[in-house]
Amino acid sequence: MLLSLPGVLLEEELHTIRSLLKQAQWVDGRTTAGIQAASVKNNQQLAEDDPLLAQIRRIVLQALQRDPLFFSAALPDKILPPFVNRYAGETNAYGFHVDSAMRHMPDGSARVRADVSATLFFNDPDEYEGGELVVQDVFGDQRIKLKAGAIVIYPSSSVHAVTPVTRGERLASFMFIQSMVRDAAQRRMLFDMDMALVRLRQQQGETPEVVQLTGIYHNLLRQWAL
Repeated sequence: MLLSLPGVLLEEELHTIRSLLKQAQWVDGRTTAGIQAASVKNNQQLAEDDPLLAQIRRIVLQALQRDPLFFSAALPDKILPPFVNRYAGETNAYGFHVDSAMRHMPDGSARVRADVSATLFFNDPDEYEGGELVVQDVFGDQRIKLKAGAIVIYPSSSVHAVTPVTRGERLASFMFIQSMVRDAAQRRMLFDMDMALVRLRQQQGETPEVVQLTGIYHNLLRQWAL
């Protein structure tokens, strides 16, 4: 499932993050890439030990935790602490690649299986040219370039890329999520069912039929959750 969610970050959160990034000391983005991805990765990111990264991570994770659509779509079990990257100048693109299946927590305490990948945009599309996230799926290449504060989630198993930034800079956070429901098709069915239940409640209230369907949703989640 490829899904874009607007307004994940509040305006004041965006302002804080943008202010912090004015102080950023960028390093080579290949430090967090697997062997195949590193060969086509040409961007910059905040170093793991940069104090700015810890501050931005707190803001991003708090925003994700309060967003019901993000929870419904990803059904997160674990979220690898988000990274922050920059595309500009000579370090301006990321060729087609697939995200590594397993990721280690920065402190080495655990591994995270990458079921869902996500990009959270920190600046608006008119601030830079290029920099589209291109995700290949059965319907062809999907090109995504969202407003600041919006997030796109997509299967970590998909082949994807970032096109060259030819003007300005593209600032974003990227992250990997281990879902409670490993199977992408099952996650999609649960999301569709959850959204239908939301609409039914708005239209009809908490009827016996809605209660019964809600029970089916949760019983499926119990059955499919790892």
